[in-house]
Amino acid sequence: MHRTKAHVIVSLAALAIAGFAASSQAAMPVAPELYLIPGAFPKDQQPDGNSLVVVAPQGLIVVDTGRHAAHTQQIVDFATLMNRPVVAIINTHWHLDHIGGNVMLRDKYPGVSIYASGALRDAQNGFLKDYRQQLLEAISTAKPGQDVSAWRTEIGLIDAGGKLAPTQIIDKTATLDVAGRKLTLHMERNAVTAGDLWIEDAGSRVVAAGDLVTLPVPFLDTACPKQWQASLDHIAAVQFTTLVPGHGKPMSPAEFAAYRSAFAVLLTCADSKQSSAACADQWLADAGTLIEADDRSRVGSMIDYYMQAALRAPAQARPKYCTA
Repeated sequence: MHRTKAHVIVSLAALAIAGFAASSQAAMPVAPELYLIPGAFPKDQQPDGNSLVVVAPQGLIVVDTGRHAAHTQQIVDFATLMNRPVVAIINTHWHLDHIGGNVMLRDKYPGVSIYASGALRDAQNGFLKDYRQQLLEAISTAKPGQDVSAWRTEIGLIDAGGKLAPTQIIDKTATLDVAGRKLTLHMERNAVTAGDLWIEDAGSRVVAAGDLVTLPVPFLDTACPKQWQASLDHIAAVQFTTLVPGHGKPMSPAEFAAYRSAFAVLLTCADSKQSSAACADQWLADAGTLIEADDRSRVGSMIDYYMQAALRAPAQARPKYCTA
């Protein structure tokens, strides 16, 4: 077989990832030239979202960069082992667990291109501004000796401002040449946030869904549930073999179908008179094995929180997330 430059890259990547996985147990192959650095959602800590690293002719593309330095360092370590620079970042949305690593990667790889919607600007003047104030209040009322370093780190991320922002704003669905690789960046408005991207790599038939797919439950903090549901329908219309969620393990089409169905049932349950506990039990039954065993115990409290904060919140409290 004729070995093109692309074939050589794949071979080197396979060798590199074998060594990387053996040393860190962090990255895993999703498809040829696509590798997942899994996020984490430890109890009582802020999460990191999943990062997908794509090997492209001009360097590495990173879909979402995590929040904590330890997560983003794994991306840097992977790039170092591959001996290829990070030349492009695609942020699926503005939540800090998906864009926080932009700061480190921008410092490490000056000139990196960052593709995202323009929704961060409004978030910086709204949700993130309010969150920063809450963090300051928590620090000011902390007990003597209480560790507030994580809160200060969060404030530091928020204050990074422009280092989190895109260099190229995506305002509509488009197929682009990113670092020499053809990717379709699908734009969804007012779903998980005011502007969400999900990425379709037709060559590998992999979809990176960002927080349009999350486990152990849908994260509804800044979401418009009905429009989120419509976005899942859009993903379902694409033929793919693997879907990488914003949080959780990669899914097959059948597993995504189960998630999509469970999501619809959850919204129906929220509109009913059933208790939050009953809706949580239904979600657990419908999502089934998609939910890790260690996460099942906290589904009830998370669903109850989102019932009160989002799904059953007073109508006047939520319209900003469903407004174009």
